Amino acid sequence: MKKRIIALMSIVGLMAILSGCTEYNKPINSDSTGFWNEYIVYPLSQLITFFGEKLDGFGSYGLAIIIVTLIIRLAILPLMIKQTKSSKAMQALQPEMKRLREKYSSKDAQTQQKLQQETMALFQSHGVNPLAGCFPLIIQMPILIGFYHAISRTAAIKEHNFLWFDLGSPDPFYALPLIAGLTTFIQQKLMMAGTADQNPQMAMMLYIMPVMIIIFAINFPAALSLYWVVGNLFMIAQTYFIKGPDIKEVKAAKATAQSGGKKK
Repeated sequence: MKKRIIALMSIVGLMAILSGCTEYNKPINSDSTGFWNEYIVYPLSQLITFFGEKLDGFGSYGLAIIIVTLIIRLAILPLMIKQTKSSKAMQALQPEMKRLREKYSSKDAQTQQKLQQETMALFQSHGVNPLAGCFPLIIQMPILIGFYHAISRTAAIKEHNFLWFDLGSPDPFYALPLIAGLTTFIQQKLMMAGTADQNPQMAMMLYIMPVMIIIFAINFPAALSLYWVVGNLFMIAQTYFIKGPDIKEVKAAKATAQSGGKKK
């Protein structure tokens, strides 16, 4: 688990460096050069501007960001479905993994190596990739940073407002950051339904991630929070559609256990 977190943080850090953060203060336009500007930031800027100009009214650029967010979410939908199915598969393997941890509970190097081998064999026999859950985050990071650049480096976007906030400035009432944190919590709760008690590390992330999102959203442009909220709502609907039967089973099992305890 620790190695996965370190690897993920390293990838995210590398992406941040490669994303052209040093060009943050330079306006984005057709003359901007470099892979990051030409293929990520400028296309996002143009797409948001296109819908903003087409809508041409109050909150048009805010609506444009919502539309572009939905387009992006639909584009990466197959990957997100794969992540959700991988989460379900990992959930099904939790009892087996717990038995392996109990079997190889000794902390010496040889026993831990055997535990890793047995765990990987378990994953392979069931066709589960433990890193599959990280892929959507890796894909979304350049998009998220690209949104940040497109909003901040395009005057037509950052100078507009939507509802109660300016797109290029942090939400003055902190409402959007709080909604972003809440929807992140709900989305993760649905993803981890039935596994929180079996995986303490993931249960901890259930609370850490929303807090991190709130802290970032308070300081970042409100348009970025808007992107995150809309994306989370999309993911909540998608996750419930895929994992709905499993969630109902977990609730039914808990209700049965509680009713049985009361009868005793």
